[in-house]
Amino acid sequence: MVEICQYIDPAGKNFFEEWFRKLNAPAAAKITTALARLEAGNWSNVKGAGSGVYEYRIDFGPGYRIYFGKDGDHIVILLTGGSKKRQQQDIENAKQYWAAYKTAQRTARQDSGTDQGL
Repeated sequence: MVEICQYIDPAGKNFFEEWFRKLNAPAAAKITTALARLEAGNWSNVKGAGSGVYEYRIDFGPGYRIYFGKDGDHIVILLTGGSKKRQQQDIENAKQYWAAYKTAQRTARQDSGTDQGL
């Protein structure tokens, strides 16, 4: 089982939630199903997008995507979502969010004296 969390930037912005709230009901249902599959460990629609970011492809509507990173073996951090149309820009944004997340985690671990690296 995988724990799914959402990335919130230092200013309190949740990019995944902002994207998700704009979806219509059928699309939101498909995304929710995809997240349940991811949580259950089903990675069949996942591919690497580079720099530690993964892309979960959903074959529905405009080709929805969920972008996330893995923090350890059991925690997935949702970064953002998008569609095939904006795929490259969404991937670049996700990479930036993931880098910021890792930096914040590293700093927190160093401050607490438990830096294990990511």
